[in-house]
Amino acid sequence: MKKNTIKLKGRLKHYTRSLIYLGIVLVLINIAIYFLNTEAGFLLSAFLVVYFVVTLATSLNNRPLLMNELISFATQYGQIQKQLLYDLDLPHALLDENGKILWTNALFEETVGQDHDYHKSITSVFPSITKDKLPGHMVLQGAGEDGEDLIADHCEVDLSFDDHEYVTKMRRISLEEMAKASDIIDEDEYEGYLIALYMFDVTALKIALREVDDQSVSVGLIYLDNYDEALASVEEVRRALLIALIDRKVNKYISAMDGICKKLEKDKYLVIMRKKSVGVLQENKFDLLEDVKTVNIGNEMAVTISVGFGLDGLTYSQNYEFARNAIDLALGRGGDQAVVKTPKQVVYYGGKSQQVEKSTRVKARVKAQALQEIISGKDMVIAMGHRLGDADSFGSAVGIYRMAKAMDKEAHIVINTITNSMEPMVDLFRNNEQYESDMIIDSAKALSMVNSNTVLVVVDVDKPSITECPDLIKLCNSVVVLDHHRQGSETIENATLSYIEPYASSACEMVSEILQYASGNIKITPEEADCMYSGIMVDTNNFMNKTGVRTFEAAAYLRRSGADVTRVRKMFREDASEYKAKADAVSQAEIYRNSYAISFCSTEDVKSPTVIGAQAANELLNIKGVKASFVMTDYQDTIYVSARSIDEVNVQIIMERLGGGGHLNVAGCQMEGKSIAEAIVIIKDTLDKMIEEGAI
Repeated sequence: MKKNTIKLKGRLKHYTRSLIYLGIVLVLINIAIYFLNTEAGFLLSAFLVVYFVVTLATSLNNRPLLMNELISFATQYGQIQKQLLYDLDLPHALLDENGKILWTNALFEETVGQDHDYHKSITSVFPSITKDKLPGHMVLQGAGEDGEDLIADHCEVDLSFDDHEYVTKMRRISLEEMAKASDIIDEDEYEGYLIALYMFDVTALKIALREVDDQSVSVGLIYLDNYDEALASVEEVRRALLIALIDRKVNKYISAMDGICKKLEKDKYLVIMRKKSVGVLQENKFDLLEDVKTVNIGNEMAVTISVGFGLDGLTYSQNYEFARNAIDLALGRGGDQAVVKTPKQVVYYGGKSQQVEKSTRVKARVKAQALQEIISGKDMVIAMGHRLGDADSFGSAVGIYRMAKAMDKEAHIVINTITNSMEPMVDLFRNNEQYESDMIIDSAKALSMVNSNTVLVVVDVDKPSITECPDLIKLCNSVVVLDHHRQGSETIENATLSYIEPYASSACEMVSEILQYASGNIKITPEEADCMYSGIMVDTNNFMNKTGVRTFEAAAYLRRSGADVTRVRKMFREDASEYKAKADAVSQAEIYRNSYAISFCSTEDVKSPTVIGAQAANELLNIKGVKASFVMTDYQDTIYVSARSIDEVNVQIIMERLGGGGHLNVAGCQMEGKSIAEAIVIIKDTLDKMIEEGAI
């Protein structure tokens, strides 16, 4: 700040100079009088001399007195303003540009418990108000007209202090503008600024808003997952008692939460309760899921339920839509779990048990007929799996290709990168006279071929972001989804046909059933049967994992169609470098918390490192005491995590925490911009947190 001579300004400056202005007017009049009368002009000139002498003498003698009086008034006026601010019924403080406290009023001192001599940084009082959140330091990204960054002149910070909640407003005040704001004194060339801080106590308002929010209505749906199967496992005379006990258990649980439960159908309930009560259910991890399983009157199969709740919708009907979406997610993920959906997020609870395989094939027959109807109305069929495809995605795509060709439709399979594990299967169709040269195409070719009469069949994946070509999904009007993975938050929306069965062992099993029930008696070739049989073998780890009756029936159908176990086994033989990489991954494994095997797979001299990583994860489960295994592979600047378990740990919910998904005992995720060491730390931290929360 520069010191300057104190000057008067404004109306007061013009008032003190009014006599001089009057003298100038008289001089002009005197000049005019000289033209009229010389003697009168001389007389007026003499008067003007006396006038200016007296005026200047008075001005010089009275100016110090006038300035002292003005300064005294300004000081008294400033003291009154300062006292008013000090007594203001609002916590107020002045900070320098770095956040150091310069001045505080009485209520601010009382609020923070400090006296007026406290001149430390505001961060020492409120840790959440850091320097980068102060006006003059906070950067507004892309807030300028041309998208450039701007420095904020004012900002707000929500903070909690001493059981109170405040909205803290801060504004930058230029010292130059403060000087110019004075009505009396004019000072120039001030530099720097101060920060005015005001605190508004919004505790009562937030309590009232939370109370209103807690009382808002939420809608829920409860479905019995295995109603028919559970009844079939108990004597007929006791079935009514089993249903009555389940009804009583559900109604009593909801009533205890001050909710309303109404039975819609024999295996469906509608629930209405306050949002606060849903919060209690969430805190208890929806223990109703386990309570219902305790109902046992001799039934061989425990009853499981799925729960879906919708919250924070703008209307009651929107909450109901959220509840419907939530229950669909719960069922699509295998049941025996609860899903809470809000406009911002989806939260999962439970899901620790394997879904029971359905013995009926009615659904497969209905889906097969629906798929044929869709294909019959189109000219071209494009089948597509997930990125870095495996035997299951390629085998199921081959099955769809055969269905389309049997219906005399143009068909293609989209593959961008042929992995080492897929190469033996792809070689079955290369240079094969029975198949067109453009049977397998890449994304660019597919995008150029697609038209309004194209149907896209997505197999072995339901996440659009990890498909071979996400843009194809947007371009095709008709999209069919065939997947056996549990659904997550990211799904392919508005699909013409969606057939998702988490209990199925593989997508090849599902496509095999569809081919059996499709009209026209579709015949598949031995090469196609080998590919589909390979897909089942890979996803079931040689029929050791997630294998049911329908899995063996699908395998039997493929064997009858010409699949040869010996040829399939030869296709799965590994190179020496791949076998060594898998062995190294197993030998270097760390057993974390005596239960979790964590390792990484080398990518050197390995064509399909992600496949080797998945195989190594399977091998680690053969170690005694290992509940789950995690193998990381650094491939194409991305860390691929393969997670496996047998039955004690749900690796799906672990991978979902990291943005992935999968099955109860087969799952995975991808981490971009991370190293192997960082990924291992993230896995360990996630396990620690979930164990502490009781999620695993």
